[in-house]
Formats: sequence, C-alpha cells, structure tokens
Amino acid sequence: MQRKHLKVNRQRNEHAKRLARNVCKFNSLVAYEDLSVKNMVKNHCLAKSINDVAWSLFRRWLEYFAAKFNTTVVAVNPRMTSQKCSDCGAIVKKSLSTRTHKCSCGCQMQRDVNAAINILNLARQVRDGQSQSNATGLATSTLVGENLLEQVARKNVESPGFPLR
Repeated sequence: MQRKHLKVNRQRNEHAKRLARNVCKFNSLVAYEDLSVKNMVKNHCLAKSINDVAWSLFRRWLEYFAAKFNTTVVAVNPRMTSQKCSDCGAIVKKSLSTRTHKCSCGCQMQRDVNAAINILNLARQVRDGQSQSNATGLATSTLVGENLLEQVARKNVESPGFPLR
C-alpha cells in the first residue's frame, strides 16, 4: 500500500514540476488567482479533488521556475474575477452553475474565458501600475484589490521559497 501512495505522490510531484516548468519557460508573465487552498479543502465535497491536483505544490514549483527562467509571476486577488465583465467592467452576478457570461453591454463568452481576461488585466495592472487593454482592444480601468507592496509582503509570508534537495 505504501508503494502505491509513494508512486502517486511522485507522479503528482513530477506532473506539477513539468507543467510549471513549461508554463514559466514559454511565458514572460504568468498570472493566477491567489486562492486560499486551505479554506477550499474545508468543503468535504471538493477536498479530495483539490488535494489530488496539488494546487499548492504547483504554485511552489511555479514560483521556483519563474526565478529560473526570469518570468514574472503575479498572484491576483480572486475577488469578482468571474463576476466582472471583461468588456465594460460591470458586475454580472451569476451562480457557479452558470457557465456563460452574458452582460448588458453585449459581451457574451464562456465564464472562465471572461475570468481569465480579468485575471490577466489585473496582473498587468499590478506589474505595470496602469490599466491594460482587454481582449477587444478597448482600454479599461480595473481596480486592484491590493497594491504591489501588500502582495509582495503576503507572498513572502505565505510562500517563503521552495527548497530543493
């Protein structure tokens, strides 16, 4: 039984390492939501799935390879990333089961694509200190939940580096 657990653990670690390496090697900016994994695993329905994908492990490898490949990694505040319209900035409330983002401005896209655009815009704003254009090319101003100094201070506390052996 221990061998099976060891094998799965090694596979999980190797997959996280390979994926993080490729993401950092081929991108100059990597943005992700700064999700609280510790709080998310309190949901007994999702805990096994969240632990199986090893989000925290992937994040540590991402930060490690970002330093190796000189990639900028930005963790953005997840607040309202899927509710906010990436086109006009309006808040469109929706439940988790709603998979399509439809805004009164006419913007309609898959919910995760809308959230990804918002996350990228937030990361660019944190990195550059200014607003960025969205996917349609229109300038939009997005409020960031935290400034860069707060984010760096929290990152140093939560992720104090990844030791290699």
